[in-house]
Amino acid sequence: MEVKRLFLRPLIFLSLFTAWDAGAQNFALKNNLFYDATATANLGAEVGLAPHWTFDLSGNLNAWSTTSQGRVWKHWLVQPELRYWFCERFGGHFLGAHLLGGQYNLGRLSNGITSWPIGLDMSRLSDNRFQGWGIGAGIAYGYAFMLGEHWNLELELGLGYIYSRYDVYQCTDCGKKVESDQPANYVGPTKAAVNIVYVF
Repeated sequence: MEVKRLFLRPLIFLSLFTAWDAGAQNFALKNNLFYDATATANLGAEVGLAPHWTFDLSGNLNAWSTTSQGRVWKHWLVQPELRYWFCERFGGHFLGAHLLGGQYNLGRLSNGITSWPIGLDMSRLSDNRFQGWGIGAGIAYGYAFMLGEHWNLELELGLGYIYSRYDVYQCTDCGKKVESDQPANYVGPTKAAVNIVYVF
Protein backbone atom coordinates (compact mmCIF):
# COMPACT_ATOMS: atom_id res chain seq x y z
CA MET A 1 0.00 0.00 0.00
CA GLU A 2 2.82 2.43 0.87
CA VAL A 3 4.53 1.73 -2.47
CA LYS A 4 1.36 2.66 -4.37
CA ARG A 5 1.09 5.92 -2.45
CA LEU A 6 4.74 6.68 -3.17
CA PHE A 7 4.09 6.50 -6.93
CA LEU A 8 0.58 7.98 -6.95
CA ARG A 9 1.37 11.18 -5.03
CA PRO A 10 3.75 12.62 -7.68
CA LEU A 11 1.27 11.74 -10.44
CA ILE A 12 -1.60 13.45 -8.62
CA PHE A 13 0.59 16.49 -7.96
CA LEU A 14 1.56 16.76 -11.65
CA SER A 15 -2.04 16.38 -12.79
CA LEU A 16 -3.12 19.28 -10.57
CA PHE A 17 -0.56 21.68 -12.05
CA THR A 18 -0.54 20.51 -15.67
CA ALA A 19 -3.02 21.67 -18.28
CA TRP A 20 -3.85 18.63 -20.36
CA ASP A 21 -5.76 20.06 -23.32
CA ALA A 22 -7.75 17.55 -25.36
CA GLY A 23 -5.98 16.92 -28.65
CA ALA A 24 -3.01 19.15 -27.78
CA GLN A 25 0.61 18.08 -27.79
CA ASN A 26 1.61 17.59 -24.17
CA PHE A 27 4.81 15.57 -24.09
CA ALA A 28 8.07 15.25 -26.04
CA LEU A 29 11.20 13.11 -26.02
CA LYS A 30 14.44 14.43 -27.46
CA ASN A 31 18.04 13.61 -28.29
CA ASN A 32 20.80 16.24 -28.48
CA LEU A 33 22.93 15.74 -31.61
CA PHE A 34 25.58 18.08 -30.19
CA TYR A 35 26.17 15.67 -27.29
CA ASP A 36 26.04 12.68 -29.64
CA ALA A 37 28.99 14.20 -31.54
CA THR A 38 31.05 14.08 -28.32
CA ALA A 39 30.08 10.41 -27.63
CA THR A 40 27.90 11.52 -24.71
CA ALA A 41 24.71 9.52 -24.12
CA ASN A 42 21.77 11.85 -23.56
CA LEU A 43 17.99 11.99 -23.29
CA GLY A 44 15.53 14.78 -22.69
CA ALA A 45 11.82 14.96 -21.89
CA GLU A 46 9.46 17.93 -21.96
CA VAL A 47 5.92 18.23 -20.61
CA GLY A 48 3.29 20.90 -21.23
CA LEU A 49 2.21 22.89 -18.17
CA ALA A 50 -0.02 25.58 -19.73
CA PRO A 51 -0.69 26.92 -23.27
CA HIS A 52 2.65 28.80 -23.35
CA TRP A 53 4.62 26.98 -20.65
CA THR A 54 6.58 23.71 -20.57
CA PHE A 55 9.01 21.98 -18.25
CA ASP A 56 12.10 20.40 -19.83
CA LEU A 57 14.47 17.93 -18.17
CA SER A 58 17.62 16.70 -19.88
CA GLY A 59 20.46 14.52 -18.74
CA ASN A 60 23.71 13.26 -20.23
CA LEU A 61 26.42 10.78 -19.32
CA ASN A 62 29.90 10.04 -20.60
CA ALA A 63 31.35 7.23 -18.53
CA TRP A 64 34.33 6.13 -20.62
CA SER A 65 37.87 7.32 -21.37
CA THR A 66 39.69 7.65 -24.67
CA THR A 67 42.65 5.71 -23.35
CA SER A 68 44.62 5.66 -26.62
CA GLN A 69 46.06 9.12 -25.86
CA GLY A 70 45.45 9.17 -22.12
CA ARG A 71 42.51 11.57 -22.39
CA VAL A 72 39.72 11.58 -19.84
CA TRP A 73 36.30 13.09 -20.65
CA LYS A 74 33.98 11.57 -18.04
CA HIS A 75 30.99 13.49 -16.73
CA TRP A 76 27.29 13.46 -15.96
CA LEU A 77 24.94 16.44 -16.01
CA VAL A 78 21.25 17.09 -15.28
CA GLN A 79 19.48 20.27 -16.45
CA PRO A 80 15.87 21.13 -15.52
CA GLU A 81 14.44 24.10 -17.43
CA LEU A 82 11.21 26.10 -17.35
CA ARG A 83 10.27 27.42 -20.81
CA TYR A 84 7.99 30.15 -22.11
CA TRP A 85 6.84 29.74 -25.73
CA PHE A 86 5.88 32.92 -27.60
CA CYS A 87 3.34 31.24 -29.89
CA GLU A 88 2.31 27.69 -29.03
CA ARG A 89 4.31 25.24 -27.00
CA PHE A 90 6.72 22.92 -28.84
CA GLY A 91 6.93 25.29 -31.83
CA GLY A 92 8.68 28.56 -32.68
CA HIS A 93 10.59 30.89 -30.36
CA PHE A 94 11.02 30.24 -26.64
CA LEU A 95 12.92 31.54 -23.61
CA GLY A 96 14.13 29.27 -20.85
CA ALA A 97 15.51 29.48 -17.31
CA HIS A 98 17.54 26.45 -16.25
CA LEU A 99 19.44 24.95 -13.35
CA LEU A 100 22.23 22.41 -13.71
CA GLY A 101 24.26 20.04 -11.62
CA GLY A 102 26.80 17.32 -12.25
CA GLN A 103 30.23 15.81 -11.74
CA TYR A 104 33.27 15.63 -14.00
CA ASN A 105 36.63 13.92 -14.44
CA LEU A 106 38.62 15.64 -17.21
CA GLY A 107 42.23 15.47 -18.26
CA ARG A 108 44.83 15.68 -21.04
CA LEU A 109 42.53 17.71 -23.27
CA SER A 110 44.55 19.90 -25.63
CA ASN A 111 42.31 22.92 -26.12
CA GLY A 112 44.61 25.77 -27.19
CA ILE A 113 42.95 28.07 -24.62
CA THR A 114 45.37 30.00 -22.44
CA SER A 115 42.72 31.27 -20.02
CA TRP A 116 38.97 31.73 -19.61
CA PRO A 117 37.80 35.28 -18.93
CA ILE A 118 36.37 34.53 -15.50
CA GLY A 119 37.62 32.04 -12.95
CA LEU A 120 39.17 29.10 -14.80
CA ASP A 121 42.63 28.38 -16.20
CA MET A 122 41.57 26.07 -19.03
CA SER A 123 45.16 25.64 -20.27
CA ARG A 124 45.90 23.30 -17.33
CA LEU A 125 43.60 20.63 -18.82
CA SER A 126 46.37 19.75 -21.27
CA ASP A 127 48.68 18.35 -18.57
CA ASN A 128 46.54 17.69 -15.49
CA ARG A 129 43.35 15.89 -14.51
CA PHE A 130 40.51 17.73 -12.80
CA GLN A 131 37.89 15.84 -10.79
CA GLY A 132 34.98 17.62 -9.10
CA TRP A 133 31.39 18.81 -9.17
CA GLY A 134 29.50 21.90 -10.28
CA ILE A 135 26.10 23.57 -9.88
CA GLY A 136 24.72 26.56 -11.69
CA ALA A 137 21.91 28.42 -13.42
CA GLY A 138 21.34 30.23 -16.68
CA ILE A 139 18.94 31.63 -19.24
CA ALA A 140 18.46 30.42 -22.78
CA TYR A 141 16.90 31.24 -26.12
CA GLY A 142 15.75 28.64 -28.59
CA TYR A 143 13.67 27.93 -31.65
CA ALA A 144 11.79 24.76 -32.60
CA PHE A 145 11.23 24.01 -36.30
CA MET A 146 8.17 21.84 -36.94
CA LEU A 147 9.27 19.17 -39.41
CA GLY A 148 6.07 17.13 -39.37
CA GLU A 149 3.10 16.15 -37.25
CA HIS A 150 5.31 14.63 -34.54
CA TRP A 151 8.89 15.63 -35.42
CA ASN A 152 10.73 18.87 -34.54
CA LEU A 153 14.24 20.19 -34.85
CA GLU A 154 15.11 22.35 -31.83
CA LEU A 155 18.05 24.74 -31.47
CA GLU A 156 18.97 26.28 -28.11
CA LEU A 157 21.83 28.27 -26.58
CA GLY A 158 22.10 29.22 -22.90
CA LEU A 159 24.41 31.46 -20.87
CA GLY A 160 24.88 31.50 -17.13
CA TYR A 161 27.01 30.88 -14.07
CA ILE A 162 28.53 27.70 -12.58
CA TYR A 163 30.16 27.27 -9.18
CA SER A 164 32.53 24.32 -9.00
CA ARG A 165 34.93 22.65 -6.59
CA TYR A 166 37.60 20.23 -7.79
CA ASP A 167 40.76 18.28 -7.03
CA VAL A 168 43.78 18.38 -9.35
CA TYR A 169 45.83 15.28 -10.19
CA GLN A 170 49.28 15.26 -11.74
CA CYS A 171 48.32 13.08 -14.69
CA THR A 172 45.40 11.12 -16.08
CA ASP A 173 46.80 7.65 -15.34
CA CYS A 174 48.16 8.18 -11.82
CA GLY A 175 46.56 9.00 -8.50
CA LYS A 176 48.92 11.66 -7.14
CA LYS A 177 46.79 14.59 -5.98
CA VAL A 178 48.48 17.99 -6.18
CA GLU A 179 45.58 20.27 -5.16
CA SER A 180 42.44 19.66 -3.09
CA ASP A 181 38.98 21.25 -2.95
CA GLN A 182 39.74 24.19 -5.23
CA PRO A 183 36.85 26.61 -5.95
CA ALA A 184 36.08 27.94 -9.42
CA ASN A 185 33.56 30.42 -10.80
CA TYR A 186 32.55 30.13 -14.43
CA VAL A 187 30.54 32.54 -16.56
CA GLY A 188 29.74 31.58 -20.13
CA PRO A 189 27.74 29.04 -22.17
CA THR A 190 25.77 26.66 -19.94
CA LYS A 191 23.63 24.99 -22.58
CA ALA A 192 24.00 24.12 -26.26
CA ALA A 193 21.51 21.89 -28.05
CA VAL A 194 20.61 20.68 -31.50
CA ASN A 195 17.72 18.41 -30.57
CA ILE A 196 15.76 15.94 -32.63
CA VAL A 197 12.35 15.93 -30.93
CA TYR A 198 9.43 13.51 -31.08
CA VAL A 199 6.22 15.17 -29.83
CA PHE A 200 3.33 13.01 -28.61
